[in-house]
Amino acid sequence: MTTMTDAFKLPCGATLPNRIAKAAMTEGLADPWLRATERHARAYRQWSHGGAGLLISGNVMIDRLRLERPGNVAIDGNGGVDGLRNWARAGTEAGNHLWMQISHPGRQTPRYVTLDPMGPSAVQLDMLANYAKPREMTGDEIEDFIRRFAHVAVTARDAGFTGVQVHAAHGYLLSSFLSPVTNRRGDEWGGALQNRARFLLEVLRATRAAVGDDFPVAVKLNSDDFRKGGFTHDDCLQVVQWLNDERVDLLEISGGTYEQPKLLGVDGRDDSAVERKSTRAREAYFLDYAESIRTVAKMPLMVTGGFRSAEGINAALAEGHCDVVGLARPLCTHPDAPKQMFGGRMTTLPSFEHDLSLGDAQWLGKNSHLYVIKIVHTIGQLGWYCLQIARLGDGTKRHHYGLWRATFSYLMDEYVTAFKRWRASRRPAA
Repeated sequence: MTTMTDAFKLPCGATLPNRIAKAAMTEGLADPWLRATERHARAYRQWSHGGAGLLISGNVMIDRLRLERPGNVAIDGNGGVDGLRNWARAGTEAGNHLWMQISHPGRQTPRYVTLDPMGPSAVQLDMLANYAKPREMTGDEIEDFIRRFAHVAVTARDAGFTGVQVHAAHGYLLSSFLSPVTNRRGDEWGGALQNRARFLLEVLRATRAAVGDDFPVAVKLNSDDFRKGGFTHDDCLQVVQWLNDERVDLLEISGGTYEQPKLLGVDGRDDSAVERKSTRAREAYFLDYAESIRTVAKMPLMVTGGFRSAEGINAALAEGHCDVVGLARPLCTHPDAPKQMFGGRMTTLPSFEHDLSLGDAQWLGKNSHLYVIKIVHTIGQLGWYCLQIARLGDGTKRHHYGLWRATFSYLMDEYVTAFKRWRASRRPAA
């Protein structure tokens, strides 16, 4: 019977020492020139010694002009190779894997980062007016970005990262090309699903050709966008069948976008065409979807989101629903949670609600039916965990921020970081 402590051999020949992965989480720890820092090394050293067999970085950008947030690392002619090497060394100290997640945010880049986002089509992101309307990418820009994904993968390999993950979920650029809501093109990159998937498939082909056959290449894919008329679960199953031919070493299943943030365990707008009660009833958000993907996928599967107990993790692995389980938010406050679970010292993983003040928890319980409260809750959760990651990077202990303080502190940090980045863009790197 498979358990979380079992090793796992990937199709490329590399072996993960166990079945637990730290899933990607945005770190926001880059310097003003978007280079990796000692804060990355400090945080990932703790996660390395925390027991997870695989660590996946937060999204590393291929375009320094368009970021998911102002503290992203970007690999785009801005130097910083020494910082990447230091990050890779620290993040693999305990013999685990460290993979770089490679991404472009597409239209999901806030106004305080850029007023010139881009996407497959000029479709406005409907979220608190915090995002400028994107412009439609040209064919030449798409071809350029395919080369950039491959270039960043090679940079990661040469710096000491042991694999890469191509981010094609959560509404970012590759994900938005897959969705007919955001991709309204009439050329070879839009229209039929096969055309909408072309960008992702070409990125994977270029990446594999660049890094070779024995270097792990993974993909993060939405099981469903949970948006009416968007990328559906049936679309996902078809894309997975095409991915079978692309030598993918691990497929991570997730779901949702900024407008429908299932990835955070909240519903957002209720415009979903598909609502699976069994998914909500289970411990893991996307396990039902992984079960059906399993019937068509020839590559190993990783499921992230909602796991809260050692029993639930082992059951998902033993029943063959996935090969690797991803943990994210619990590792922000307890970086050694995997090691504690392996030793039987932790059976239930910590949650956001567990760490909230009683007053905040009661207030949320009374007002959770209001859409605006859901938005505050979502931003507050995101900010709370980002602040905890920052404390890992600073080498300080976790802080019991309340919801309102976490929201304010996170937003202030974002604006200050954006200002520092703007100032740095006007002078050479230090």
